[in-house]
Amino acid sequence: MKILTGNSNLPLARAIADYLELPLTDASVRRFADEEVFVEIHENVRGEDVFVVQSTSYPCNDNLMELLICIDALRRASAARITAVTPYFGYARQDRKPGPRTPISAKLVANLITEAGADRVLAVDLHAGQIQGFFDIPTDNLYAAPVMAADIMERYDAQSLMVVSPDVGGVVRARALAKRLGENVPLSIVDKRRDKPGSSEVMNIIGDVKDRACILIDDIIDSGGTLCNAAEALMAAGAASVTAYLTHGVLSGKAVERVNNSALKELVITDSIQPTEATAASDRIRVLSIAPLVGEAIRRIADESSVSSLFD
Repeated sequence: MKILTGNSNLPLARAIADYLELPLTDASVRRFADEEVFVEIHENVRGEDVFVVQSTSYPCNDNLMELLICIDALRRASAARITAVTPYFGYARQDRKPGPRTPISAKLVANLITEAGADRVLAVDLHAGQIQGFFDIPTDNLYAAPVMAADIMERYDAQSLMVVSPDVGGVVRARALAKRLGENVPLSIVDKRRDKPGSSEVMNIIGDVKDRACILIDDIIDSGGTLCNAAEALMAAGAASVTAYLTHGVLSGKAVERVNNSALKELVITDSIQPTEATAASDRIRVLSIAPLVGEAIRRIADESSVSSLFD
């Protein structure tokens, strides 16, 4: 088994390699003067089970090309099996046609990864579960919920908790987290109306959040508008505090500034995307590592053992 990485999230790749007690595969992933991506693998991978760790986060297109070219280089070097490990799968929000003459880009990216030569895909908290069906190769979707639940139970009394979904679409995710935290942990929903992409208007809170330590749970935070509006509405409804747990900290534009000025007690994200300097400098944002989770899944795939039992 070998671990190869692109440039999108080197700290996470190194942490995964450390967990597996393996060195990262010696390779160069660099640019020509015109920004063309070039990959050269400096050690033998013939007959090896190779895992390519690469989040397709910002700059999304560059990191996606790095992933595709790494896979192609491994295929031409006769690797026995190639697994694309994408802790953050870019383009996942384009999983359906929201209107006429629009693409389903998540399916296109799935086709590209498959055609490049990947034999398997490993992702974390895909934005939409049906994306697994976009691939014609085995696809494992890991959940960060166990990591988040362990952190929440260390810091909060289960009797005071309330798990909150920031929209109706996230109820299944919120219910799964609430179940992990305890049978009696209640669930609430923020009912909102979105007028256009990137903006949202909170309408009302479904559930009694008064004097509760509210845990907002979602998979992606991008601009942060939805989350900050939800936190403000929850506090206005009498919540004792609002903490948000999200898997993928995209945090584009002024998102970090928005979080710093919000009603949120804390925003907790994972390192599926390498935190920016602004994110790391914020005293309102904390990062949990998913390296042990991804590393253990990689070990089990290599050993041909159960991955789903990680979440039992």
